[in-house]
Amino acid sequence: MAEKIKITFLGTSDAIPSARRNHSSILLNYKDENILIDCGEGTQRQFRKAELNPCKISRLLITHWHGDHVLGIPGLLQTLALSGYNKILYIYGPRGTKKYIDEIMKIFKFVEKYEIKIEEIAGKGKFYETSDFYLEAEQMEHGIPANAYSFVIKDKIRIDKKKLEKSKLPEGPHLQQLKQGKDVSHQGKKYKAKDLIYFEKGKKISIVLDTAMNPKIEGFVKDAELFICESSFGSELEKEARERMHMAVNQTASVAKKAKVKKLILTHISSRYEKNLNQILDEAKKIFKESYLVKDLDVVEV
Repeated sequence: MAEKIKITFLGTSDAIPSARRNHSSILLNYKDENILIDCGEGTQRQFRKAELNPCKISRLLITHWHGDHVLGIPGLLQTLALSGYNKILYIYGPRGTKKYIDEIMKIFKFVEKYEIKIEEIAGKGKFYETSDFYLEAEQMEHGIPANAYSFVIKDKIRIDKKKLEKSKLPEGPHLQQLKQGKDVSHQGKKYKAKDLIYFEKGKKISIVLDTAMNPKIEGFVKDAELFICESSFGSELEKEARERMHMAVNQTASVAKKAKVKKLILTHISSRYEKNLNQILDEAKKIFKESYLVKDLDVVEV
């Protein structure tokens, strides 16, 4: 059975938080990976409310360096230092990230007790990969260097344990050949791979925060299991969204439809819609039926 991806929405507001919505932050958990995407002001308290341990964070992905997405970083780094964080913290972000993290270290005089490794992601494509999954980025348009990110679990060939048991082929190194789709000979008997294996399709989670509508988004999020995207404005403010280099909800939903994603998650919601959230959701659903609007501390599993 495939391992689940768990996504916790720690903050879902736009630039100005409301009483019910904190600044942007999303935690993606898969096996031993706990990947934090952005760290707006107040993210640490959201961890506590969600009963999550920040010391389990393995990587921090920064979409861009506007305050509502990064002002929680100094406090988080300090908490990790005071809490016995014993891993390497990997930080990825757009051009300028090394400089900004260095400035944080100079301004806030806490003792650093763990190693931090920073990588600037200026171009598109994969920037971290294991045998199981990879992370990739694409540049967005927001007036300053900005990235969208995808977390992609690779396609896999799995051995059907029940069929393997029935075939009476014992455990051994030859099982690796089956996983490669190759037939196996054992003690004079031939075992066909196609009779003992099955294909497991991978999954893609794409996160697009703070960008003007642009043609790169559709290709980047194509066929995603989940497309998590900012929807700061209703369609009536599409012109204003473009001027402020954000997306209106009708644009977000149109991308989801064209990119053939399975589900669209709407976040980064302007506080002007706090009393009428159905407007945002209804506008999205008219264009793309599988649209959902999240609130702080919502959890989605795929």
